[in-house]
Amino acid sequence: MSGQRAQLSRRGFLGGSLLFVAGTAIGCTSSPTGGSSSGAKTTLNVWSHAYGEAGTQQALTRYAAEFTKANPDIAVKVTWVPGDYTAKLNASLLTDAAPDVFEHGDFTQGLARRGQVAALDAEYGSVKDDFNQTGRDGVTVDGKLYGVKMIDDVMMLYYRKSVLAKAGIAPPTTFDALVAAAKALTTKKTKGLFVGNDGVGEMPALSLLSNGGELVADGKIGFAAPQAVEAVSALKRFHDDKSLLLGFTTDWWDPSAFVQGVAPIQWSGLWAMPAIEKALGDDFGILPWPAFKAGGTPVVRVGGWTSCVNAKGKNVDAAKKFVKWLWIDQTKLQQDWSESYGFHVPPRKSVAATAAKLSKGTAKEAVELAAKYGRINPNTWDSASGTPFVAAASKIVTGQGDAAALLADAAKQAQLAVDKQLS
Repeated sequence: MSGQRAQLSRRGFLGGSLLFVAGTAIGCTSSPTGGSSSGAKTTLNVWSHAYGEAGTQQALTRYAAEFTKANPDIAVKVTWVPGDYTAKLNASLLTDAAPDVFEHGDFTQGLARRGQVAALDAEYGSVKDDFNQTGRDGVTVDGKLYGVKMIDDVMMLYYRKSVLAKAGIAPPTTFDALVAAAKALTTKKTKGLFVGNDGVGEMPALSLLSNGGELVADGKIGFAAPQAVEAVSALKRFHDDKSLLLGFTTDWWDPSAFVQGVAPIQWSGLWAMPAIEKALGDDFGILPWPAFKAGGTPVVRVGGWTSCVNAKGKNVDAAKKFVKWLWIDQTKLQQDWSESYGFHVPPRKSVAATAAKLSKGTAKEAVELAAKYGRINPNTWDSASGTPFVAAASKIVTGQGDAAALLADAAKQAQLAVDKQLS
């Protein structure tokens, strides 16, 4: 899932770290810098956000144990970071206590240009072309690769087949049809559409992209362009119709609202599909975010997480060795990570081709939609550029100002952030 919009997404409430020496867990601490090498020459501190899918903590610690078993001179401490992971990571990277290896959602160029991450071209070696081009493009800065994509997270609309059929509504394939469906499916007990508890979610970016706009192109902010103003302004229709579910007990990354029948259409991720299938059987379908109008393009959001090496750390060589071992060499573990804890698409093409659970049914359809309509955030887009955009969109959809003026002002702020990142 998107790292920028998902700092509290799919998060468990796990904290602390486990240290592995020669494959054995020898200690636990709530401090990300705690632990002892207990004889190993090097102790790596590896940071992860606290995934919400059951079994993820155990999987990553098992992978660390297997690495240390194969490399007994390197101990690995897996540190889980709950809450606002990106804010905590950014703060840590400015200190001597920064992790040696860390995952990053929606990789940004600034990490490389500030010298915070190490180039990994040598680690990719001859298998570089086996990683999908989109994933490689996302971590490339000035021709060098600065991370290894761990998973591709596909996000799209889920809909309840039986509910729409009973209401005589076809699965919406245009923006107007989605607005109409959400309104028609809203009752005293349910709302037609759930995109997030704030009533905004990913909609502004999705609507913009589906109308031929861009967030950033060639280093220039694009969300104040006429097609962007048109597309974001139209989202007010959902709020005017009062068809959006707001303030549910879980947010869009969790399928609870959908499977409980509170909203028959929901924006969520491929990772939620096993839970949806378990609850609903085959009574669901998926759709891309529809094209805004004729000439537009449907959109499937592709996010995910990237493993990076701290270029300023004390253990760069050992950290590179760990990243290469796990996210480049160990294809069976990569497949386990992608299929066993929710569904995710392996970034490595040969691994994706053998992912049995993604080769059939609705999961296969999601992979195909991602290949056809998938869009990643540009790697010049980060929280500093995204925050003004979302703030402006939130006002627009609730009728709190002129859309063109709000987006133009936000674009000025965002452009400063992009310029700073590229400088």
